Amino acid sequence: MSKALKKFYVFLVFVFMYAPIVVLMAYSFNDSRSSSAIWRGFTFDWYIKMLSDSQMMKALQTTLVIALSSSLIATIIGTLAAIGINNMKKRTKNAIMNITYVPVLSPDIVTGISLMLLFVFLRVPLGRYSLLLAHITFNIPYVIISVLPKLNQLNKNMYEAALDLGASPSYAYRKIIIPEIMPGIVTGFLLALTLSIDDFVVSFFTSGAGASNLSIYIYSAVSKKYNPSINALSTIMFVVIFLLLVLINSRSKEKTKKNVNY
Repeated sequence: MSKALKKFYVFLVFVFMYAPIVVLMAYSFNDSRSSSAIWRGFTFDWYIKMLSDSQMMKALQTTLVIALSSSLIATIIGTLAAIGINNMKKRTKNAIMNITYVPVLSPDIVTGISLMLLFVFLRVPLGRYSLLLAHITFNIPYVIISVLPKLNQLNKNMYEAALDLGASPSYAYRKIIIPEIMPGIVTGFLLALTLSIDDFVVSFFTSGAGASNLSIYIYSAVSKKYNPSINALSTIMFVVIFLLLVLINSRSKEKTKKNVNY
């Protein structure tokens, strides 16, 4: 396969992935309330109306609070779990990892119904707390999977050397192990954050009245009447996440260069 053909193939893949997002961003500036693909002029009205939509802003607030809280808690639990799994014997480690992969490979609808039945059985009211617990639950395996490769790459002698030099186990983990696996922790956090914001099926089954996140709100709004303000909100969220990823990647590259120079 020639280089030109490879480049063309890669170009087609990126067009297939990003063309819908580009269209959505373009039509967030379209001066038309209809969902038909007819351009009627450039406008910022949908961005202004988005800010005045109280239900949309409430759904956005719920989404951000749940996503940030669940991602942070899942990152802490997942990182500690990954450290524990990494210190296990090979057979036990393989068994635990097989169990960890089950929620990742299971369909979302199975996870959502299972969690809903569990909450009903435990008499946990369906609302914000059940939604938060559900998001923490399905985020933890992704954090473990993100952190474990960094632990496997880590030189095991570093921790033992720190103990030999007089460091306590907690100090050695905080000052040596955690900084070394931080890229994996950040990756796990961002992955959990993205999955939490994006999730619909699990949220649909585990949220109660008054605890709808953005995905549930968009589903309800689109099924009733098309609202172009959704395009505006989606555009802002995409741009913010994109800039965040660019910033994190640039900082990671700078850190890598500094380590190479040292």
